[in-house]
Amino acid sequence: MDNYQKMYYRLFNQITDVINELKKIQMEAEEIFLSQESEKKILKILDQKKEDR
Repeated sequence: MDNYQKMYYRLFNQITDVINELKKIQMEAEEIFLSQESEKKILKILDQKKEDR
């Protein structure tokens, strides 16, 4: 029984760590995407200003 409990806790802890790492990676990817979208919007605004001149 002790081995089962030890295996279960190890598995649970490792799965929890992996889930947290995936969440972190997802957030980083979303930040990259949003920053690129912001850059696109800024460039679009600058292009419109050039055309207005």
